[in-house]
Amino acid sequence: MSTVTTPPARHASEPPAPAPAADPRRGMRRRGRIIAVAFVLPALLLLGALVVYPVLFSVGRSFFDASGDRFVGGDNYTGMFRDPATLKAIRNSAIWVVVAPALLTGLGLILAVLVEKIRWATAFKLLMFMPMAVSFLAAGIIFRLAYDEDPDKGVLNAAVVGVHDTFSATSSYPTARARDGQGLTKEKDGAYATADAASPGSVVHLGLVGVRPQDLPAEARPAYPQASRTAGGDELTGVAYLDFTPGGGGTQGQVDPDESGLPKLRVEAVRDGETVASTTTAADGSFRLTGLDPGTYTLRLPAENFAPRFDGVSWLGPTLVTPAIIGAYLWIWTGFAMVLIGAGLSTMPRDVLEAARMDGASEWQVFRRITVPLLAPVLTVVFVTLVINVMKVFDLVYVIAPGPVQEDATVLATQMWLVSFGGGSDQGLGSALGVLLLLLVIPAMVFNVHRFRRSQS
Repeated sequence: MSTVTTPPARHASEPPAPAPAADPRRGMRRRGRIIAVAFVLPALLLLGALVVYPVLFSVGRSFFDASGDRFVGGDNYTGMFRDPATLKAIRNSAIWVVVAPALLTGLGLILAVLVEKIRWATAFKLLMFMPMAVSFLAAGIIFRLAYDEDPDKGVLNAAVVGVHDTFSATSSYPTARARDGQGLTKEKDGAYATADAASPGSVVHLGLVGVRPQDLPAEARPAYPQASRTAGGDELTGVAYLDFTPGGGGTQGQVDPDESGLPKLRVEAVRDGETVASTTTAADGSFRLTGLDPGTYTLRLPAENFAPRFDGVSWLGPTLVTPAIIGAYLWIWTGFAMVLIGAGLSTMPRDVLEAARMDGASEWQVFRRITVPLLAPVLTVVFVTLVINVMKVFDLVYVIAPGPVQEDATVLATQMWLVSFGGGSDQGLGSALGVLLLLLVIPAMVFNVHRFRRSQS
């Protein structure tokens, strides 16, 4: 038989039992959550106002027409893939994604490895990183000037023209031409030949125009003293001169006292279609062709005398405009890639590298089989970050590419702006392009977030 035990009755004069004390840690946690929400709430409000709302609004706007009044469904999405300009923007964006991040990651890796071996590594890193302090707008203006086709303005073409002129002779008279009816006829290849044949012992005057007196070579001398020179029995002599008297006056087709000779002109004696003698004019424009057999000859000024000067490369033409803009992007971001990869390189275990060298591995083998695999996580982060960045590039393309080739250089970001605000005034199609750009960026962003989470776990 079981018994029930009852607690003793409390006496009336005894005080009541105290209530259990509240856990102070719970209150601290509650206050911590309130403080955290108070700090995070402004950021969440800004994120919602500046990111979430514009994204949702753009998605909704992409289903309406240009005016925003009529619902068109997916017409904007199908229409943008039928637009040649949009297809070109997608192609250019693909070129950017494939080329720029790969080049930047490779350059950053090479520079980070090489910088470790120089004494002034910190100064070099600072110089390479300085372009990151320049805005894309300012960098675009800098490279727009650097890529100018005029060698007197564009530094790149000035260098190219300088190298070209060092190894290849240039014409001194690209604008020169003969007067009509003054004894010289123009041939199909751009050369000039005398209309009348000349025999040894003759003196021939070759007058040209189209050369400004200030553009004459510095060594040019007056042609008049040589105009009356006589020739021997087996030679043809003459003078090539600028048939123009400064200040006016003079007689066309004749060498006047104030007219200048044309030095460094190549003159040929042609007989039966073959060049039998050639020479170059002196400072006063005089020339002498010797050792000629009896007969008649045609004097010819080859086309090389009048070839246009080499003015450089059309960096901002339809063919090279995208590579040129990518070059400007590399100038800005190479320092970023180098510094980030260099930070990863500084954390690598040096004993592994030294052990490989002691085992007889060459520097190339150490780099390829040890350095690169150990840096793979850092290289991946740099590459994916740059992929996200190049897909949004806008400033450089818009500033560097001239108006006539803007369509050849356009990417998705610039095409979105041009369609919406740059004259197209179709914000429905522009919103669809924005949504397409967002969908292309999201996978890279998600991949990057997963990489960060795995590296922290």
